Parts: sequence; structure tokens; C-alpha cells
Amino acid sequence: MDILPHGSREAVPKDHKILPDVFYPSHGGIDFYHTYKEDIRLFKEMGMKCFRMSIAWTRIYPTGVEEEPNEKGLQFYDNVIDELLKNGIEPLITISHDEFPLHLVEAYGGWRNRILIDLYVKYAKTLFERYKGKVKYWITFNEINFCSVIPWYAAGLEFEEGEHKEQIMFQAAHHQMVASALTVKLARSIDPEMKIGCMINAIPSYANTCKPEDVMESIEANHEIFLYTDVCVRGAYPSYANRFFEEKGVKIVMEDGDAEILAQGCVDFCSFSYYYSRVTPLNPEKVSDLTEDERMLGVLRNPYLKASDWGWVIDPVGLRIILNQLYERYQIPLMIVENGLGAHDELVDGKIHDDYRIEYFKNHLIQVREAIKDGVDVMGYTSWGCIDITAASTGQMSKRYGFIYVDINDDGSGSKKRYKKDSFAWYKRVMESNGEEGLENDSQSI
Repeated sequence: MDILPHGSREAVPKDHKILPDVFYPSHGGIDFYHTYKEDIRLFKEMGMKCFRMSIAWTRIYPTGVEEEPNEKGLQFYDNVIDELLKNGIEPLITISHDEFPLHLVEAYGGWRNRILIDLYVKYAKTLFERYKGKVKYWITFNEINFCSVIPWYAAGLEFEEGEHKEQIMFQAAHHQMVASALTVKLARSIDPEMKIGCMINAIPSYANTCKPEDVMESIEANHEIFLYTDVCVRGAYPSYANRFFEEKGVKIVMEDGDAEILAQGCVDFCSFSYYYSRVTPLNPEKVSDLTEDERMLGVLRNPYLKASDWGWVIDPVGLRIILNQLYERYQIPLMIVENGLGAHDELVDGKIHDDYRIEYFKNHLIQVREAIKDGVDVMGYTSWGCIDITAASTGQMSKRYGFIYVDINDDGSGSKKRYKKDSFAWYKRVMESNGEEGLENDSQSI
């Protein structure tokens, strides 16, 4: 993330250089490093019971290959976790979230190299031992299925001309899933009270028509989502995997013992982000150079749905659909750990009137309630994000998600002052009442 400039996130600089006249929004972010106490007080005021955060691998092992961890990095997370607990907020920690050491890309090629498994497990072991008794809930990898969608973010993968990209992406995904399974087993040996989950970007894919072939195409598109959860939750590659890989020309290299590792490292819960749904075929013209947005969102658009300012379709019922699909498939607790609306917010006289965000969350939470009525075990919900941060997808501050406004512009200027949006008070009421208030007029539920 450190070498990605503001604006287009398509191209990673080949030499990985930081240029003097280019703005890199992640270098300062919203300055949570210095404002975490103030921000956590706002989280408490809003009524948050759980805060999903990530630990930066680079703060603990800057290159990934050090023998001893960076004590100053650990101390920062000590402080944040203690502050959360002091304020009655349960930390939910993602171990790796698009931020692993750049050295591991330059020296080993990212997750294409199996050596990263041991380096990741070493890093996770440090965290588990440090926060035993303090942190109960962990997620191994953020959106692990994006290894085969946006491979730079998810796996630090770069490709040479003529390389078989899908072979590299799915082999890297295998390495991550082995690392995840080893980490689950390790956590249980260190602290049996810990609960470890996997995480995917959950994107239900709808058939373009009721033509049987179209329906089958949507099932196949969903396979690329469920492949990852099938392995992490069930502990083995699914029945469709052989054909899935064969048709992509992929042959997964399984080392001795991998099957046993996967079987012994099944997660305790399945977590996911949910922002949008897609329509199949995802790439009807079989274009080889789709943009990053096209790879994520698919090419076709759903005529029944509206879209956000950034073109992401808004589909509250899709959240109920994916909750039902995942729970019927696995029968383990589910956690929605990202859901939110990136939108332009206007600060006027210290106020932000974001009725559009309230409407978005209201309609999605109504569908979560419907899924619970359906019998789905929803163990938690954390929005994306509780406070404005730099949008990973665009490098913009102007793509705002939070209930708390941070006065920073796209060029990094601004006071950094925090302001409570109208949605802050609304979400506080929803949380305090556990959904009894703030979700009225649920005519959209089915």
C-alpha cells in the first residue's frame, strides 16, 4: 500500500520507488497512530461493542524475515487494544490486510513463494502470544478470494510477460489457505478461547436470464467465491475444484502434508465483506485486460438496482441472499465485517447531512434481520468504516464511508478534525436498541 499513489490504483510502479512529487495517501492516512484515543472515545460514544482493526505486518516484522519482532510496533498495538478494552469495545483483528512487507515481494515474489507460509505463521505466533487473554477474535486474511481478482493487493503478485497468471494466482491462494490453516491450529494451542475466522469478499452472482445455461454460468461464477470458504471452513478442496482448475489450465502443487494441514485447520467462523452483487457472464466478451473495477464488479450491470457515486450497485437483498447461501452451506457462525457506502459528503457549518448513508445501512440491516429470521447464525456486524479513511480502491479521502467525518482532502490537506455525521446519531440509536429502533418502515424486506 505504501507505494500506491493517490488516484488510479491500476498500475504498481515496476521499480517500487517512492517519487518525490507524488502524493501517497497511506503515508499519513487519518493519523490514527496519534489520534486513536480520541477516535476510540467517539466509537464508545456511538455505542460500538466491537472494533475491527488490522495489524500491519510491516510494523511487527518490517521486512518479514527478521528473527525478532519490532517492539515499538507491538507497543503501539498494546496501547490501542488496551484503550479499546478500557472503553468496553471488543477488538476483532485481521492479521494480514493488504499490507505485508514489500521485501517479500521483491525477494520472493509475494505469495507465489511457499516460503511466505512460515514467515506468516511466525508473525501470527508473535501476535497470539502477545495478546493471549486480550484478543479473542481473529481473521487470518482479508478478502482471501481476491488473490485471484486483484492479486497485487491480496497477494503481492506481479507478472512477467507470458506467465500463466491464473496458475500463479491460485497457487498463491493455496499457500495462503495452508498458512491460514496452520494459524488456526497454532492459535488453539496457544489459547483455546481464541476464535479464528476466514474472510472473503462475498459477491453473489445472478444469472442474466432464466435460460438454464445462464443459471449454470452464475453457479460457476459463485464457485470462485465458495472455493475459498470450502477449503477454509470444510478443510478440503470441493468436488468442483478439479474441473474448475482444469478449465483454467491450473494445476495446484500440493506438498506432502498439505491435505492434513487443511483438514486440521478449519475455521471457527466465516466472515465476509459485502458491498454489491454481480450479473453473469462477468466478462461476456472474454476481454483479457479488464480494468480493476471490471474484474471486481463484472462487466454487465443489473437494471433493477441503483449504484453508488463510484458505480457499485446497491443491493440490500443480496446481503440476505449471501447470508443464506453461506449458512446453508456451512452451518457455522457468520460475521459481516465490511458493509458500507462510499459517497461524497459535504461539510457545511460543522454538519454532514448524510441521509443517503442512513438509508443504505437501514436497508441492509433490515435484510440482516430478515436473514436472522431465516435461521442464519449472524454473530456480528462491523460496518466499513466507522470513521472516514483513505479508500483502498481509489486512494481518495473523498470516497467517504464513515459515521465520523475526518477533515482531510484528496491531496492530504485539511485540519484532520473529526465531525459526527447525522448517521452517527442514527447508528448509535440502532446499536443501543439492537435494531429495535432506527429500522422502521421495513417495506423493502421480503
